[in-house]
Amino acid sequence: MTKVKKPKKQKLRNAEYYNFTAIFDGLYSRSKEKKNFYDLMTIITHEDNIKLAYRNIKKNHGSRTAGADNKTILDLQKWETEKLVEHVQKRFSHYTANKVRRVEIPKGNGKMRPLGIPTIMDRLIQQAVLQVLEPICEAKFHERSNGFRPNRSAENALAQVYKAIQLQGLHFVVDIDIKGFFDNVNHGKLIKQMWAMGIRDKKLLKIISVMLKAEVAGIGFPEKGTPQGGIISPLLSNIVLNELDWWIASQWENMKTRHPYVSTINKNGSINKGSTFLALKKTNLKECFIIRYADDFKIFCRNRKDAGNLFIATQKWLKERLGLEISPEKSKVVNLKKKYSDFLEFQIKAVEKSGKYVVASRLTPKAKSKVSEKLSNQIKKIQNPKNVNDENHEVHIYNSIAIGIQNYYRYATNVNIDLQKIAFLVDRTFKLRLRSRIKRKCENPTVGFVYNHYKHSKQIRFIKNQAVAPIGTVVHRNPMYKPVKVNKYTEEGRALIHKSLEKVNMGILHYLMAHPVKNRSVEYNDNRLALYCAQTGKCAVTGKILELDRIHLHHKTSIRDGGTDEYRNLIMLDIDVHRLIHATKGDVVEKYVQLIQPNYNQRDKINRLRKRLNLEPITMQMAD
Repeated sequence: MTKVKKPKKQKLRNAEYYNFTAIFDGLYSRSKEKKNFYDLMTIITHEDNIKLAYRNIKKNHGSRTAGADNKTILDLQKWETEKLVEHVQKRFSHYTANKVRRVEIPKGNGKMRPLGIPTIMDRLIQQAVLQVLEPICEAKFHERSNGFRPNRSAENALAQVYKAIQLQGLHFVVDIDIKGFFDNVNHGKLIKQMWAMGIRDKKLLKIISVMLKAEVAGIGFPEKGTPQGGIISPLLSNIVLNELDWWIASQWENMKTRHPYVSTINKNGSINKGSTFLALKKTNLKECFIIRYADDFKIFCRNRKDAGNLFIATQKWLKERLGLEISPEKSKVVNLKKKYSDFLEFQIKAVEKSGKYVVASRLTPKAKSKVSEKLSNQIKKIQNPKNVNDENHEVHIYNSIAIGIQNYYRYATNVNIDLQKIAFLVDRTFKLRLRSRIKRKCENPTVGFVYNHYKHSKQIRFIKNQAVAPIGTVVHRNPMYKPVKVNKYTEEGRALIHKSLEKVNMGILHYLMAHPVKNRSVEYNDNRLALYCAQTGKCAVTGKILELDRIHLHHKTSIRDGGTDEYRNLIMLDIDVHRLIHATKGDVVEKYVQLIQPNYNQRDKINRLRKRLNLEPITMQMAD
């Protein structure tokens, strides 16, 4: 299931940690001005870009999936920062791709989808390339391309679809399914498309060509396709279909008129070309608008004749320009007044209401089946947890799944009806498998998000004291356009995305970034930056702003006792607090207690950290 994502703040923060925003902004701005780029490898191999790449992939769930060499992010974490950077730079100087591990995962139609998983080191290298290519490509991509792009989601694509049907009155849609798109991308054509976009660093293009032709373990060297599973593959796929977006736009909305017309600005910041379109309607041109999410796209038209002609023209264009075939059984022209059209696991139709046509949407049958199966499988895990203590954990996972389903499908106008039907089946499964454990009422429920959000629903249930999210309690929400100004590569756009880093002293942050602790792992130094931002530059015990020379990192479980450099084992402290936590001699403890003068809560925090080190607590008399 495709998830709706809010604007990604984490990668934006990461770029600011490493002071790379100005460089990315420059790439975006120059690309907007149609400039060419001949020396991108200098930026890609910069040590800060490599460290930023590490930070961006380490939080990715896939980073714990092993490649053909059986290594994961846990292996990268052990490298010293300088040595990791040096190794990646050497790999770039004479790049050869390691073997790609091939795995298969089930698709919604019962078939299997092949994934190519590069080694974790190759994923790090791909991320370093992606970070530099993305701002250049973002400046070139079409506004109605929504998949695998920063600050865009399925919600935005649905908003565009709803507008085409309800506001523009476009009720004929060209549905085209590209046969095996990811497996059939032409490598040579892709490199030419990148060249046309201004990416003219020949060494970089050679490296990307090598990435595309990486040997797949047990199969051999591919002659075409972008392997699903590679970090850079979604961007490359968008580059391939970007040409389609602009070709469709050139057929109508970007067509030049004899006389210039005044355009207005919509609420979301997009340009309203209403006057231009009125003029174009007097011609014999085919009115059409493309809306795309990855390789799933629709072309909306005014009438069946235009839709039929565009169907044939698009099929021919895809074959001749991109070498891509369409799937005849899945491709067709649909009259939305009579039939549903599927898009992103939604069925969408135009229905008459109060003399005009509006959108009616619901879950596809496959989506309903997938939702039911997913919830039922999790109920089985609640019924038979690996051990007794895991029951609460499995309920928590169930709640996360249910809320995720509601958040994604709430943009269907009939979501309440569809999920109520599923709720009936799920409730029956609960009764059959957890008859003695699931209750309608609870005297002392655990208060949290699920309970607070659903406590007034008659469908809420409880397992012990834990609330179970009722899948049928959901309210339809209109999908929203992405505001045009929201952009991670402009100063104004970033201000709209987040303001949290304003609380952090960026000068200190950049100093910490530029001066990693020597002989420490890349994980330690990266978490040093993360903790400084997470704690907003304050000591975790006293809450005081930390000056540069007073910043210390403390291992909650010491290295000698098996502690690691992972984020959850580290805490940022004032130097005096850190010394007090480790102090063993009475006079030293007394000295730092007098310096810090901790209150009750601060003393409690210090003692909890001392206890982890098997040290005696400081007493109230000492603190007084």
